[in-house]
Amino acid sequence: MTSNFRRAAAVTGLAGAAVAFAGAGTASAMPTDFRCTAGQVDTTIVAGDPGAGQRYVAVVFTAKPGESCNLEGALPVAFAGADGVTVAPDPGAASALVTLSNGRQATMLLHWTGIEDPEWQVRPTSVTITAPGTTTPHGVTSDPRITLPWNQSPLDNAPEAYEVTVGPVVAA
Repeated sequence: MTSNFRRAAAVTGLAGAAVAFAGAGTASAMPTDFRCTAGQVDTTIVAGDPGAGQRYVAVVFTAKPGESCNLEGALPVAFAGADGVTVAPDPGAASALVTLSNGRQATMLLHWTGIEDPEWQVRPTSVTITAPGTTTPHGVTSDPRITLPWNQSPLDNAPEAYEVTVGPVVAA
């Protein structure tokens, strides 16, 4: 298990609790409070340790050199090639504003089950995370979508188990 995943798990209470999706917060009017754009961060997926049918990955955001921006709450997530799988928010998950700059990292945890028979599972081709901002401090517009290939385990796609939950962004 990587240290990034451990940090995300510890902060979000992974030990026995379902991780959830929290709505994105609002930024203050301060001129330095800019939301991250897809172009300001490098994003990767780090697999967690599966157990008892539970699956986890940490989405790791790393600020590019010279960049400074903020993330808060959970970011919208969508899967390509996984019709029927939903992404569910948890309004009870606490979130805080996380500032990234010059290589600092933040993580967001995804959780799903992997207990169904293979005919009731689906393997997405990619995952898209939508960054909250589209304009940098310099007024440059950026595509807010971060699309990564999905190289993790399949997602359950049975009527009773087809949900992926997303935790809030936490500092790594």
